[in-house]
Amino acid sequence: MSYETEPFADAIEPLLADDRSLSERLEAVDGYTAGILARALDGRRPTVEEGAHLLTLRDQALSALIATADHVRAEEVGDVATYVVNRNVNWTNVCFVGCKFCAFAHYKHEAEAYNLPIDTVLAKIAEGIANGATEVCMQGGINPDMSADGYFSILEAVTAAFPRLHVHAFSPMEIHYGAHRAGLDYEGFLERLKELGIGSIPGTAAEILDDDVREILSHKKLATAEWVSIIRTAHSLGIPTTSTVMYGHVETPLHIARHIDLIRSLQAETGGFTEFVPLRFIWQNTRLYHEGLVRPIPQGQLDLAVYATSRLMLRGLIRNLQTSWVKVGHKLATLTLRAGCNDLGGTLMEESISREAGADAGEYTTVEELRAMARGAGRIPRQRTTLYRLIDEMQDGGHHVANESYAAGGWGGSS
Repeated sequence: MSYETEPFADAIEPLLADDRSLSERLEAVDGYTAGILARALDGRRPTVEEGAHLLTLRDQALSALIATADHVRAEEVGDVATYVVNRNVNWTNVCFVGCKFCAFAHYKHEAEAYNLPIDTVLAKIAEGIANGATEVCMQGGINPDMSADGYFSILEAVTAAFPRLHVHAFSPMEIHYGAHRAGLDYEGFLERLKELGIGSIPGTAAEILDDDVREILSHKKLATAEWVSIIRTAHSLGIPTTSTVMYGHVETPLHIARHIDLIRSLQAETGGFTEFVPLRFIWQNTRLYHEGLVRPIPQGQLDLAVYATSRLMLRGLIRNLQTSWVKVGHKLATLTLRAGCNDLGGTLMEESISREAGADAGEYTTVEELRAMARGAGRIPRQRTTLYRLIDEMQDGGHHVANESYAAGGWGGSS
Protein backbone atom coordinates (compact mmCIF):
# COMPACT_ATOMS: atom_id res chain seq x y z
CA MET A 1 0.00 0.00 0.00
CA SER A 2 1.47 3.36 -0.97
CA TYR A 3 0.48 6.95 -1.63
CA GLU A 4 -0.70 8.05 -5.05
CA THR A 5 0.45 11.21 -6.79
CA GLU A 6 -1.90 14.03 -5.87
CA PRO A 7 -2.56 17.71 -6.65
CA PHE A 8 -1.23 20.68 -4.72
CA ALA A 9 -3.13 22.42 -1.95
CA ASP A 10 -5.40 24.53 -4.16
CA ALA A 11 -7.12 21.34 -5.35
CA ILE A 12 -8.42 20.60 -1.85
CA GLU A 13 -10.62 23.67 -1.59
CA PRO A 14 -13.51 22.10 -3.56
CA LEU A 15 -13.50 19.23 -1.07
CA LEU A 16 -13.90 21.64 1.82
CA ALA A 17 -16.50 23.70 -0.06
CA ASP A 18 -18.65 20.59 -0.63
CA ASP A 19 -22.16 21.63 0.46
CA ARG A 20 -23.58 18.11 0.64
CA SER A 21 -24.65 16.83 4.03
CA LEU A 22 -22.56 14.26 5.85
CA SER A 23 -25.11 11.53 5.11
CA GLU A 24 -25.09 12.43 1.42
CA ARG A 25 -21.30 12.19 1.32
CA LEU A 26 -21.38 8.80 3.04
CA GLU A 27 -23.94 7.52 0.54
CA ALA A 28 -21.62 8.49 -2.33
CA VAL A 29 -18.65 6.35 -1.23
CA ASP A 30 -18.04 2.61 -1.40
CA GLY A 31 -19.55 0.36 1.22
CA TYR A 32 -16.30 -0.51 2.99
CA THR A 33 -15.34 3.14 3.48
CA ALA A 34 -18.88 4.13 4.45
CA GLY A 35 -18.94 1.38 7.07
CA ILE A 36 -15.71 2.57 8.70
CA LEU A 37 -16.95 6.15 8.82
CA ALA A 38 -20.40 5.19 10.10
CA ARG A 39 -18.85 3.17 12.92
CA ALA A 40 -16.57 6.11 13.73
CA LEU A 41 -19.60 8.35 14.05
CA ASP A 42 -21.02 5.82 16.52
CA GLY A 43 -17.87 6.09 18.63
CA ARG A 44 -15.93 3.05 17.36
CA ARG A 45 -12.34 3.86 16.54
CA PRO A 46 -11.01 2.50 13.22
CA THR A 47 -8.70 -0.51 13.43
CA VAL A 48 -5.14 -0.31 12.16
CA GLU A 49 -6.15 -1.80 8.82
CA GLU A 50 -9.13 0.55 8.53
CA GLY A 51 -6.96 3.52 9.45
CA ALA A 52 -4.47 2.60 6.74
CA HIS A 53 -7.35 2.50 4.26
CA LEU A 54 -8.60 5.92 5.34
CA LEU A 55 -5.14 7.40 4.81
CA THR A 56 -5.31 6.48 1.11
CA LEU A 57 -8.66 8.20 0.48
CA ARG A 58 -8.70 11.02 -2.05
CA ASP A 59 -11.25 13.24 -3.81
CA GLN A 60 -14.90 12.47 -2.97
CA ALA A 61 -14.04 9.69 -0.53
CA LEU A 62 -11.68 12.09 1.23
CA SER A 63 -14.52 14.61 1.40
CA ALA A 64 -16.57 12.07 3.35
CA LEU A 65 -13.63 11.38 5.69
CA ILE A 66 -13.08 15.10 6.29
CA ALA A 67 -16.75 15.68 7.08
CA THR A 68 -16.77 12.74 9.49
CA ALA A 69 -13.66 13.98 11.29
CA ASP A 70 -15.09 17.49 11.51
CA HIS A 71 -18.30 16.09 13.02
CA VAL A 72 -16.33 14.10 15.60
CA ARG A 73 -14.19 17.16 16.38
CA ALA A 74 -17.33 19.19 17.09
CA GLU A 75 -18.67 16.47 19.37
CA GLU A 76 -15.38 16.11 21.27
CA VAL A 77 -14.17 19.68 21.67
CA GLY A 78 -16.77 22.03 20.20
CA ASP A 79 -15.93 25.05 18.07
CA VAL A 80 -13.03 26.46 20.09
CA ALA A 81 -9.65 26.58 18.33
CA THR A 82 -6.83 27.03 20.80
CA TYR A 83 -3.29 28.38 20.60
CA VAL A 84 -0.42 28.98 23.01
CA VAL A 85 1.86 32.01 23.17
CA ASN A 86 5.31 30.46 23.36
CA ARG A 87 8.95 31.16 22.67
CA ASN A 88 10.93 28.46 20.89
CA VAL A 89 14.67 28.19 21.58
CA ASN A 90 16.83 25.77 19.60
CA TRP A 91 19.84 26.23 21.84
CA THR A 92 22.36 24.18 19.85
CA ASN A 93 22.56 22.73 16.36
CA VAL A 94 25.65 20.65 17.15
CA CYS A 95 24.70 17.01 16.63
CA PHE A 96 26.46 13.76 15.80
CA VAL A 97 23.39 11.60 15.11
CA GLY A 98 23.15 12.28 11.37
CA CYS A 99 19.40 11.96 10.75
CA LYS A 100 18.76 11.95 7.02
CA PHE A 101 15.50 13.90 7.39
CA CYS A 102 17.18 16.79 9.24
CA ALA A 103 18.96 19.81 7.75
CA PHE A 104 19.26 21.67 11.05
CA ALA A 105 22.13 19.74 12.61
CA HIS A 106 25.83 20.36 12.04
CA TYR A 107 28.94 18.59 13.24
CA LYS A 108 30.87 20.57 15.81
CA HIS A 109 33.74 21.42 13.45
CA GLU A 110 31.48 22.99 10.81
CA ALA A 111 31.30 26.75 10.43
CA GLU A 112 27.52 26.83 10.85
CA ALA A 113 27.61 24.98 14.18
CA TYR A 114 26.51 26.92 17.25
CA ASN A 115 26.00 26.32 20.97
CA LEU A 116 24.24 29.26 22.59
CA PRO A 117 25.64 30.46 25.91
CA ILE A 118 23.11 30.36 28.73
CA ASP A 119 22.94 34.17 28.89
CA THR A 120 21.73 34.21 25.27
CA VAL A 121 19.16 31.52 25.99
CA LEU A 122 17.84 33.52 28.95
CA ALA A 123 17.74 36.71 26.88
CA LYS A 124 15.68 35.00 24.19
CA ILE A 125 13.26 33.70 26.82
CA ALA A 126 12.96 37.15 28.41
CA GLU A 127 12.15 38.57 24.99
CA GLY A 128 9.40 35.96 24.63
CA ILE A 129 7.91 36.76 28.03
CA ALA A 130 7.89 40.46 27.11
CA ASN A 131 5.74 39.44 24.14
CA GLY A 132 3.30 37.49 26.28
CA ALA A 133 4.81 34.00 26.25
CA THR A 134 3.55 31.57 28.90
CA GLU A 135 5.80 28.75 27.68
CA VAL A 136 9.34 28.21 26.49
CA CYS A 137 9.95 25.23 24.20
CA MET A 138 13.58 24.10 24.16
CA GLN A 139 15.10 21.42 21.96
CA GLY A 140 18.53 21.07 20.44
CA GLY A 141 20.99 18.79 18.74
CA ILE A 142 22.79 15.89 20.42
CA ASN A 143 26.08 17.58 21.23
CA PRO A 144 29.01 15.17 21.81
CA ASP A 145 30.61 17.74 24.13
CA MET A 146 27.57 17.96 26.43
CA SER A 147 28.67 17.76 30.06
CA ALA A 148 27.23 15.10 32.36
CA ASP A 149 24.96 17.68 33.99
CA GLY A 150 24.39 19.76 30.85
CA TYR A 151 20.62 19.36 30.58
CA PHE A 152 20.24 19.87 34.32
CA SER A 153 22.30 23.07 34.19
CA ILE A 154 20.24 24.56 31.38
CA LEU A 155 16.94 23.72 33.05
CA GLU A 156 18.09 24.97 36.45
CA ALA A 157 19.18 28.30 34.97
CA VAL A 158 15.88 28.78 33.15
CA THR A 159 13.61 27.88 36.05
CA ALA A 160 15.67 29.99 38.47
CA ALA A 161 15.37 33.02 36.19
CA PHE A 162 11.72 32.47 35.28
CA PRO A 163 10.08 30.44 38.04
CA ARG A 164 6.50 30.98 36.79
CA LEU A 165 7.21 30.05 33.16
CA HIS A 166 6.16 26.64 31.86
CA VAL A 167 9.23 24.83 30.52
CA HIS A 168 8.41 22.39 27.72
CA ALA A 169 11.76 20.86 26.90
CA PHE A 170 14.02 18.00 25.84
CA SER A 171 12.89 15.39 23.36
CA PRO A 172 13.05 11.67 24.18
CA MET A 173 16.28 11.55 22.14
CA GLU A 174 17.80 14.26 24.35
CA ILE A 175 16.59 12.44 27.47
CA HIS A 176 18.06 9.17 26.16
CA TYR A 177 21.41 10.87 25.58
CA GLY A 178 21.30 12.97 28.75
CA ALA A 179 20.62 9.93 30.93
CA HIS A 180 23.58 8.16 29.35
CA ARG A 181 25.87 11.15 29.93
CA ALA A 182 24.69 11.53 33.52
CA GLY A 183 25.06 7.82 34.28
CA LEU A 184 21.38 7.52 35.23
CA ASP A 185 18.51 5.34 34.12
CA TYR A 186 15.52 7.05 32.50
CA GLU A 187 13.59 7.23 35.76
CA GLY A 188 16.45 8.83 37.65
CA PHE A 189 17.12 11.35 34.91
CA LEU A 190 13.45 12.32 34.57
CA GLU A 191 13.02 12.57 38.33
CA ARG A 192 15.87 15.08 38.40
CA LEU A 193 14.31 17.10 35.58
CA LYS A 194 11.05 17.16 37.51
CA GLU A 195 12.84 18.34 40.66
CA LEU A 196 14.39 21.16 38.64
CA GLY A 197 11.00 22.32 37.36
CA ILE A 198 10.35 20.79 33.97
CA GLY A 199 6.69 21.24 33.09
CA SER A 200 6.28 18.87 30.15
CA ILE A 201 8.23 17.10 27.44
CA PRO A 202 7.80 17.28 23.66
CA GLY A 203 6.97 13.88 22.19
CA THR A 204 9.22 14.46 19.21
CA ALA A 205 11.99 12.12 18.00
CA ALA A 206 9.11 9.76 17.22
CA GLU A 207 9.03 10.20 13.43
CA ILE A 208 7.56 6.74 12.65
CA LEU A 209 7.64 4.27 15.52
CA ASP A 210 8.77 1.36 13.40
CA ASP A 211 12.41 0.28 13.63
CA ASP A 212 12.71 -0.64 9.95
CA VAL A 213 11.65 2.88 8.98
CA ARG A 214 13.80 4.41 11.70
CA GLU A 215 16.85 2.60 10.36
CA ILE A 216 16.38 4.37 7.02
CA LEU A 217 15.73 7.75 8.61
CA SER A 218 18.54 7.60 11.16
CA HIS A 219 20.34 4.45 12.22
CA LYS A 220 21.74 6.17 15.33
CA LYS A 221 18.36 7.36 16.63
CA LEU A 222 16.85 5.74 19.69
CA ALA A 223 14.77 2.63 18.97
CA THR A 224 10.99 2.47 19.22
CA ALA A 225 11.14 0.55 22.52
CA GLU A 226 13.41 3.22 24.02
CA TRP A 227 11.08 6.03 22.93
CA VAL A 228 8.14 4.20 24.46
CA SER A 229 10.06 3.52 27.68
CA ILE A 230 10.97 7.19 28.11
CA ILE A 231 7.41 8.36 27.47
CA ARG A 232 5.91 5.71 29.76
CA THR A 233 8.36 6.63 32.52
CA ALA A 234 7.66 10.37 32.17
CA HIS A 235 3.94 9.75 32.45
CA SER A 236 4.41 7.50 35.48
CA LEU A 237 6.24 10.38 37.19
CA GLY A 238 3.48 12.83 36.44
CA ILE A 239 5.30 14.58 33.58
CA PRO A 240 2.93 15.09 30.65
CA THR A 241 4.14 14.90 27.05
CA THR A 242 2.90 15.64 23.60
CA SER A 243 2.85 12.98 20.87
CA THR A 244 3.82 13.34 17.22
CA VAL A 245 4.15 11.57 13.90
CA MET A 246 6.24 12.60 10.89
CA TYR A 247 4.62 11.67 7.58
CA GLY A 248 5.30 12.08 3.87
CA HIS A 249 8.70 10.39 3.46
CA VAL A 250 9.52 6.66 3.18
CA GLU A 251 6.61 5.37 5.27
CA THR A 252 3.43 3.70 4.05
CA PRO A 253 -0.13 4.34 5.26
CA LEU A 254 0.12 1.16 7.31
CA HIS A 255 3.17 2.52 9.13
CA ILE A 256 1.23 5.64 10.11
CA ALA A 257 -1.79 3.66 11.24
CA ARG A 258 0.38 1.37 13.37
CA HIS A 259 2.13 4.42 14.82
CA ILE A 260 -1.18 6.02 15.82
CA ASP A 261 -2.32 2.70 17.28
CA LEU A 262 0.79 2.58 19.47
CA ILE A 263 0.18 6.16 20.61
CA ARG A 264 -3.43 5.40 21.51
CA SER A 265 -2.43 2.23 23.35
CA LEU A 266 0.01 4.25 25.45
CA GLN A 267 -2.64 6.88 26.11
CA ALA A 268 -5.14 4.24 27.23
CA GLU A 269 -2.49 3.01 29.66
CA THR A 270 -1.11 6.29 31.03
CA GLY A 271 -3.38 9.17 30.05
CA GLY A 272 -0.25 11.32 29.78
CA PHE A 273 -0.44 12.75 26.25
CA THR A 274 -1.80 16.29 26.03
CA GLU A 275 -2.13 16.33 22.24
CA PHE A 276 -1.23 14.62 18.98
CA VAL A 277 0.70 16.58 16.36
CA PRO A 278 1.09 15.24 12.81
CA LEU A 279 4.20 16.81 11.26
CA ARG A 280 4.72 16.83 7.52
CA PHE A 281 8.23 15.93 6.38
CA ILE A 282 10.00 18.97 4.90
CA TRP A 283 12.16 17.53 2.15
CA GLN A 284 13.92 20.30 0.25
CA ASN A 285 17.31 20.42 1.99
CA THR A 286 17.50 16.91 3.44
CA ARG A 287 19.79 14.00 2.65
CA LEU A 288 16.74 11.75 2.21
CA TYR A 289 15.76 13.82 -0.81
CA HIS A 290 19.21 14.48 -2.21
CA GLU A 291 20.13 10.79 -1.98
CA GLY A 292 16.98 9.91 -3.93
CA LEU A 293 15.31 8.03 -1.07
CA VAL A 294 12.10 10.09 -1.17
CA ARG A 295 10.04 11.92 -3.73
CA PRO A 296 8.25 15.16 -2.86
CA ILE A 297 4.57 14.65 -2.00
CA PRO A 298 2.59 17.81 -2.75
CA GLN A 299 0.68 19.44 0.06
CA GLY A 300 -3.05 18.95 0.20
CA GLN A 301 -4.96 15.73 0.21
CA LEU A 302 -2.41 13.64 2.11
CA ASP A 303 -2.29 16.21 4.91
CA LEU A 304 -6.06 16.32 5.30
CA ALA A 305 -6.24 12.51 5.26
CA VAL A 306 -3.61 12.25 8.02
CA TYR A 307 -5.31 14.82 10.25
CA ALA A 308 -8.81 13.42 9.70
CA THR A 309 -7.75 9.80 10.24
CA SER A 310 -5.88 10.80 13.40
CA ARG A 311 -9.03 12.39 14.81
CA LEU A 312 -11.03 9.21 14.25
CA MET A 313 -8.37 6.77 15.48
CA LEU A 314 -7.72 8.78 18.64
CA ARG A 315 -11.34 9.50 19.48
CA GLY A 316 -12.03 9.40 23.21
CA LEU A 317 -8.33 9.14 24.05
CA ILE A 318 -6.53 12.28 22.85
CA ARG A 319 -8.96 15.10 22.26
CA ASN A 320 -6.47 17.76 21.16
CA LEU A 321 -5.28 17.45 17.56
CA GLN A 322 -2.75 20.12 16.66
CA THR A 323 -2.03 21.41 13.18
CA SER A 324 1.44 22.68 12.25
CA TRP A 325 1.49 26.02 10.46
CA VAL A 326 5.29 25.91 10.37
CA LYS A 327 5.16 22.66 8.35
CA VAL A 328 2.17 23.19 6.05
CA GLY A 329 1.80 26.98 5.97
CA HIS A 330 -0.98 29.26 7.21
CA LYS A 331 -3.47 28.53 4.44
CA LEU A 332 -3.43 24.76 4.74
CA ALA A 333 -3.20 24.90 8.55
CA THR A 334 -6.40 26.94 8.56
CA LEU A 335 -8.10 24.35 6.36
CA THR A 336 -7.07 21.51 8.68
CA LEU A 337 -9.30 23.06 11.34
CA ARG A 338 -12.14 21.77 9.17
CA ALA A 339 -10.63 18.28 8.97
CA GLY A 340 -10.49 17.36 12.64
CA CYS A 341 -7.95 19.75 14.17
CA ASN A 342 -8.79 21.97 17.13
CA ASP A 343 -5.41 23.50 18.01
CA LEU A 344 -3.14 25.87 16.10
CA GLY A 345 0.01 25.28 18.13
CA GLY A 346 2.12 28.23 19.22
CA THR A 347 3.54 31.54 18.12
CA LEU A 348 7.10 30.07 18.33
CA MET A 349 8.77 33.48 17.70
CA GLU A 350 11.79 31.62 16.31
CA GLU A 351 12.05 28.18 14.71
CA SER A 352 15.18 26.81 13.11
CA ILE A 353 14.63 23.10 12.49
CA SER A 354 11.86 23.32 9.87
CA ARG A 355 13.38 26.46 8.31
CA GLU A 356 16.71 24.76 7.70
CA ALA A 357 14.94 21.79 6.09
CA GLY A 358 13.26 24.13 3.61
CA ALA A 359 9.97 25.21 5.20
CA ASP A 360 8.86 28.67 4.07
CA ALA A 361 5.96 29.45 6.44
CA GLY A 362 8.15 31.68 8.61
CA GLU A 363 9.31 31.40 12.20
CA TYR A 364 6.77 33.58 13.99
CA THR A 365 3.01 33.73 13.77
CA THR A 366 1.50 36.50 15.86
CA VAL A 367 -1.48 36.08 18.15
CA GLU A 368 -3.51 38.24 15.77
CA GLU A 369 -2.65 35.94 12.86
CA LEU A 370 -3.51 32.80 14.81
CA ARG A 371 -6.85 34.27 15.88
CA ALA A 372 -7.59 35.26 12.29
CA MET A 373 -6.82 31.72 11.13
CA ALA A 374 -9.28 30.32 13.66
CA ARG A 375 -11.99 32.75 12.60
CA GLY A 376 -11.28 31.97 8.96
CA ALA A 377 -12.25 28.36 9.65
CA GLY A 378 -15.38 29.39 11.54
CA ARG A 379 -13.86 28.65 14.94
CA ILE A 380 -13.70 30.58 18.21
CA PRO A 381 -10.06 31.48 19.00
CA ARG A 382 -8.92 30.98 22.58
CA GLN A 383 -5.50 31.28 24.17
CA ARG A 384 -4.46 28.31 26.31
CA THR A 385 -1.65 27.21 28.55
CA THR A 386 0.68 24.37 27.61
CA LEU A 387 -1.60 21.93 29.43
CA TYR A 388 -4.75 23.18 27.70
CA ARG A 389 -6.24 25.36 30.39
CA LEU A 390 -8.05 28.26 28.77
CA ILE A 391 -6.80 31.70 29.75
CA ASP A 392 -9.30 34.38 30.80
CA GLU A 393 -9.78 36.93 28.07
CA MET A 394 -12.31 39.23 26.50
CA GLN A 395 -13.72 37.42 23.51
CA ASP A 396 -14.63 38.96 20.18
CA GLY A 397 -18.21 39.60 21.27
CA GLY A 398 -17.08 41.41 24.41
CA HIS A 399 -18.12 38.66 26.83
CA HIS A 400 -15.75 37.57 29.59
CA VAL A 401 -15.25 33.82 29.64
CA ALA A 402 -14.13 32.17 32.87
CA ASN A 403 -11.04 30.01 33.01
CA GLU A 404 -11.94 26.39 32.43
CA SER A 405 -10.20 23.08 31.86
CA TYR A 406 -9.79 22.05 28.24
CA ALA A 407 -7.35 19.23 28.75
CA ALA A 408 -7.03 15.64 27.65
CA GLY A 409 -7.13 12.92 30.25
CA GLY A 410 -5.89 13.98 33.66
CA TRP A 411 -3.54 16.76 32.53
CA GLY A 412 -5.81 19.72 33.19
CA GLY A 413 -3.66 21.58 35.69
CA SER A 414 -2.50 25.09 35.03
CA SER A 415 1.01 25.70 33.86
